[in-house]
Amino acid sequence: MVSAQGSRESPAPGFPAQVVRLRGHDLSYVDTGSGSAILFIHGLLGSHDNWTHLLDRLDNAHRVLIPDLFGHGASAKPVGDYSLGSHAAILRDLVDQLGIPKVTLVGHSLGGGIAMQFCYLFPERVEALVLVASGGLGRTVSPLLRSATLPGAELVLPVIASTWVRERVEGVGKAVRGLGWRPSADASAAWKGFTSLSDGESRRAFLATTRGVIDPGGQTVSARGQLVTAEHLRTLVIWGTRDRMIPVGHAQRAREVFPEAEIVLFEGAGHFPHLEQPDRFAGVLEGFIHG
Repeated sequence: MVSAQGSRESPAPGFPAQVVRLRGHDLSYVDTGSGSAILFIHGLLGSHDNWTHLLDRLDNAHRVLIPDLFGHGASAKPVGDYSLGSHAAILRDLVDQLGIPKVTLVGHSLGGGIAMQFCYLFPERVEALVLVASGGLGRTVSPLLRSATLPGAELVLPVIASTWVRERVEGVGKAVRGLGWRPSADASAAWKGFTSLSDGESRRAFLATTRGVIDPGGQTVSARGQLVTAEHLRTLVIWGTRDRMIPVGHAQRAREVFPEAEIVLFEGAGHFPHLEQPDRFAGVLEGFIHG
């Protein structure tokens, strides 16, 4: 069932992707190291690439799993269910397939919502939970994502994600970099995610996923009042103080679900604190896991 894959989207050097057949479709993932298992879950338009820079810090003491969710990266993009529950069930199938009894979940943005759904559905499989700029803790979300839920978005996306538009935006970016401007890790990650919408399968999966958790008014799925077993779950919440995708105020709301949660704010970071301040992120994560 599990074999090396000639990956369409290569992970970090020395960490080749593997592929497993789950529910009739190929799921691509990185699996390295040994010890207690950490399962990283990327956000909307993300992939394993959002996490692989942490591998050298973690895989000496832990088994690290980094899947590409269905609809993302090198994994299949089938027509079907892209709800939080479906994603969580697929990840449970992955750890079952690999014979892993329990995992520490680290979820970013959409991945945080999936991680909380995993806790709700499979609490006996969760060692601890880390939420990074997580969805599912309040209504507010970027107008950019809300716009993807509007009627006609499927007609607009092929135009704004077209090669013609991307080449011109990249040309402008190259010109301003020549003047000394450098994009932040936040901006680079967002742009890389946007460029993944160049093919129809990815756009369809993106719209299905987005519309499963967001409507024109904001986020539609909330963990508040749902995770009744969460008060005893060891939980860490990490957020950037300049997050423009999901406001940092949602970090404090996590305590309504996880009363004993540890909250760490990354001053000056945006929606991707693990990319913008990777050394601090790795240190905080290690301290929490071993604490």
